[in-house]
Amino acid sequence: MFYTLVISSFSFAHQENSEEDALALMQDQLNQEVMSKPFLAEKPKEVDAYVKDMMAKKVTPPEYSGTYWRPGYTCRNLLRHSWTQYRNCRYYHRYHGRYYY
Repeated sequence: MFYTLVISSFSFAHQENSEEDALALMQDQLNQEVMSKPFLAEKPKEVDAYVKDMMAKKVTPPEYSGTYWRPGYTCRNLLRHSWTQYRNCRYYHRYHGRYYY
């Protein structure tokens, strides 16, 4: 009876360790996936400086020519793909008062 109790508690402890190891492995894989993708911050001061500079130069922003824009999007939707497209969208929006078509 004692041996059965010891063996079953050992099996339970081993199972807990296996689950913890599996969870730790999954968390490591998830962390690697997240860190492998670039993080693009808004950088509002840089965007504002760019917009101000382009407005002072009276440069007309071009229409969007990328592949990420969808109807109903805002500039923030482009930020996950390209900081430059985000910045250009902010300038376009400021210049025309509307988003891309």
